Amino acid sequence: MRVAHIIIAHKNPLQLERLIRKMQHEHFDFYIHIDKKVEIEDFLYLKEIAGVYFIKDRVVCNWGGHSTLKAMLNSLKEVLKNKTSYGFYNLLSAQDYPLKTNEELYAFLKKHEHNSFVFYEPEEESDWWKMAKHRYEQYHLTDFNFFGKYFMQGVMNKVLPLRKFPMSLKLYGGRKASWWTLNHECASYLSGFFDQKSKLDQFLKFCWGTDEFVIPTILLNSPLKDQIINDNLRYIYFPEGKANPRILELEDMSLMLNSNMFFARKFDMPMSASVLDLIDEQTS
Repeated sequence: MRVAHIIIAHKNPLQLERLIRKMQHEHFDFYIHIDKKVEIEDFLYLKEIAGVYFIKDRVVCNWGGHSTLKAMLNSLKEVLKNKTSYGFYNLLSAQDYPLKTNEELYAFLKKHEHNSFVFYEPEEESDWWKMAKHRYEQYHLTDFNFFGKYFMQGVMNKVLPLRKFPMSLKLYGGRKASWWTLNHECASYLSGFFDQKSKLDQFLKFCWGTDEFVIPTILLNSPLKDQIINDNLRYIYFPEGKANPRILELEDMSLMLNSNMFFARKFDMPMSASVLDLIDEQTS
């Protein structure tokens, strides 16, 4: 069984290199999506590392925009078209780092080859959803680029009725739902779903933060829902009231290593060098 690690990156080639070198394994390949607004030349030297490939269908990624989910889905589709057959597709940020050995990760995935790992919070049970409904009920012009777009966004939301999700689906999502590990069956289903649902794609263009609720919603409403384990295998800490996870520091080591997670995020080089060094010592 082979594993495709899809890595979303927009800065710090050296940090990305460190992640890839740490995860070198005979059954691992790496597919890197570089934000299209970033010059890719600074990253291309990474092709010299075994198993490293670059996603060709790049997307300009705007924080909170549907473009981020598009980058993830485009990358998944491109890897699925590869002649290599993969048992799992593991989505990472270049600011992630493993907390366990590659052998432990591979053995775990091999044991769970009929499962996929996606974090979610059911809509009716989640405080997160109470704050997140505006993501699809209101119009968001995050991915558009024209003068006065936020004024226009305000006007649209003042005069137009609340939007309704275009499909009759129970909604799932959460702050930690962006990053996932899908087996081949779930990855293929997800890719095929978007090949057919152009109406949904049009609706999502005007949503905010779709990477945190669309994929869990699709998979938890699919015939494959019983394969999904509500766990994304990642240690992520969101401070109260913050939209972004905290940059992890030395004081987080105990919680990270005792979390039984396979990855942690997020780290930011060079500030995080000492933390990553200590993780290496603990997981060698």
